[in-house]
Amino acid sequence: MEINTNPQKIQEVLQRGVKDIVEREHLEEQMKSGKQLRIKLGIDPTAADLHLGHSVVLRKLAQFQELGHKAVLIIGDFTTRIGDPSGRTNTRKPLTEEEIKQNMKSYIDQASMVIDIKSAEIHYNGEWYEQKPMSFLMDLAGRFTVARMLDREDFQNRIKQGLDVSLLELLYPLLQGYDSVACKADVELGGYDQRLNVLFARRVQKKFNMEEQDVLTVPLLVGTDGEKKMSKSVGNYIRLTEEPKKMYAQLMTIPDSLMWNYFELLTVKPKSEIDCLKTEVADSKKHPRDVKMALAGEIVAGYRNQGAAEEAKEEFINVAQLGALPSDIPVVKAPYGEANILDFLVSISAAPSKSEAKRLVIQNGVRIDDVVRNEWRDVVAVKRGQVVQIGKNKFFRIG
Repeated sequence: MEINTNPQKIQEVLQRGVKDIVEREHLEEQMKSGKQLRIKLGIDPTAADLHLGHSVVLRKLAQFQELGHKAVLIIGDFTTRIGDPSGRTNTRKPLTEEEIKQNMKSYIDQASMVIDIKSAEIHYNGEWYEQKPMSFLMDLAGRFTVARMLDREDFQNRIKQGLDVSLLELLYPLLQGYDSVACKADVELGGYDQRLNVLFARRVQKKFNMEEQDVLTVPLLVGTDGEKKMSKSVGNYIRLTEEPKKMYAQLMTIPDSLMWNYFELLTVKPKSEIDCLKTEVADSKKHPRDVKMALAGEIVAGYRNQGAAEEAKEEFINVAQLGALPSDIPVVKAPYGEANILDFLVSISAAPSKSEAKRLVIQNGVRIDDVVRNEWRDVVAVKRGQVVQIGKNKFFRIG
């Protein structure tokens, strides 16, 4: 495939949605040279769903593909058994092989929603690690010192607090770095939270007499809560495979201040147009809600199609602005009869715990048959057909 060396296109890839680049000048020269680069992205299957946060770096990988470079996607089925220590204040609970297999079952299908999977090179790092003898690990570990491994800021923070760092965790950056040796990576992409890992891979390559990969990191997408990075463990995530109407509604819950970040990282809208919208909102020429609806429409259309985006918009207007019920409320089972409202909410999975259910009730976040229920000691008469609403966009129908 012919490599696109157009300077403007290269700058677009290296500027928009980029946190930092290590050896930027070198990477830029490589991209201008016409050589096909091997662009590595590693993802550990710690959960079953990829979300919009993952799509930020996947979109960057797709941009390199569009210029003709080879995308190399590494699914960390082996390294997930150890667990990435990046940013952790404690040792990550290891996943079983069965949990890992279940999580990565549809990873390729989900990634194909963003990148051209047919032209990509796909590897599971178990391909090389499961065949390696113990002498390989001894050789790899022998090339580095414990002192240098513990230099990492996240390890240092734990040590200062008297918290443990397991020997297995010390192996993670070694193995993740060796992935770059195994797949002969020229460039590695990652979220900014992966910066220590992807930089360490350069050191691993150097120990194996390879040219060190360039590194490009992308910003972390803040989740729907407007505070923490998008993460399934926090619950502030939006799945790539989410049903269009629900995805649209979830996007409408983000704080207004996040819109510009989402436009930049999750759409192809030119920066000049984003800046113009931002100015119009600041000058009260456009309502933030209308701009957010345009954002939600663009994102939904990008993962589905324009028709699905229009239907999602119509549904949102009917439900959120006109007070109608959603057209596809999920039906849940619950014992009929009287029940404490907290027990009831937990039983239909409207809240993960009684304490969370109590918080929702006290904050006027619960409606039953369109009546606000704000007394946590209330008893509910549970019956078929009852509609439970949590917040603005979460509905259940008792079946």
